[in-house]
Parts: sequence; structure tokens; C-alpha cells
Amino acid sequence: MKETLKEVLKYSLILSSICLVASGLLAGVYSFTQSRIAAETQAGIDANLKQVLPNVSRFEAVKAEGEILYYKGYSKENKFIGVAFTASAKGYSSIIDTLVGMSASGEITGVKVINQNETPGLGTRVSENSFLSQFVNKNINSLSGVQTVSGATISSRAVIESVRKRIEQIQKILK
Repeated sequence: MKETLKEVLKYSLILSSICLVASGLLAGVYSFTQSRIAAETQAGIDANLKQVLPNVSRFEAVKAEGEILYYKGYSKENKFIGVAFTASAKGYSSIIDTLVGMSASGEITGVKVINQNETPGLGTRVSENSFLSQFVNKNINSLSGVQTVSGATISSRAVIESVRKRIEQIQKILK
């Protein structure tokens, strides 16, 4: 019985040592790569922002209670160009998240679907340029002119309405 207890303690000590070393290595790798991961994430966000709000050289996040409400876009001359923000709505089978750019005059400069899990072949067509390009140069009052995607009406309407509602919210905040 003494030998069994000795073996259990021996193996417990070995296993604990291995776990401690592995945890230390993992923490070290995380601390070493954390800044690079954050930089890569921000570069991806900036690339998406530039797609929906072109001709912007600098973005400034506007936060409230620790959450980003929208991004202000400025030119090289530090002139306010517009804002970019996210809009989300329930589509046919998933939440559809979009990124929207809006000029200082209130016209949409671009819309990009950044996350969706709609039905392949139908609902996913809301991510296509043929649908999203309809938003460009429209304001909140002319969104009724955006045509839904045939076979993906629920998903299309979800995108249109989420953009409309979010523009209303952003315009209230900006005033």
C-alpha cells in the first residue's frame, strides 16, 4: 500500500510539473504574440472600413460605455468625411452583420456583409456586390429603391431594415 501511494504521488508530481511547464510556455507565447494579433485585427478592421468609406485616411472610434458606436472618418487634411458603423438583423436563418459607410451629407458610401450564415446559394446572395451596390449614393429616404434578392427576400429585407434603423440611430447621435 505504501508503494502504491508513493507511485500515485510520484505520477501526480510529474503530471503537475508537465502542466506547469506547458502553462508557462502557453502564457509566454500569448504575451509574445498578443500585440501582433491586436495589430492584425486592427488592420483587418481598417481595411473593411476603407471599403465602405473610401477616401478616408484616418478613422477615430467613438465609444460609449466601452462599446464602439461608430467610426468617424477624416481626410488627410483632417476634414470630417463621414462615419462607418455596424448594423445587424435576423435574416432567414442567422444574424446578418453589415458594415455601413455614410458620408457627412447622409448618403451611403458602401455596405459590406461581415458575418452571415444564411442558406447557401440563396440567402448568401445578400453578400454579393449586385445587391450591396444598390445602397451606394442612397440616403435613408431612398432605401425603398433597393431591390430584394429573388429567393432571399427575408434576408434582403433584414439587411435593408437593419441599415435603415441604424442610420436613424446614428443620425440622432450625430445631432
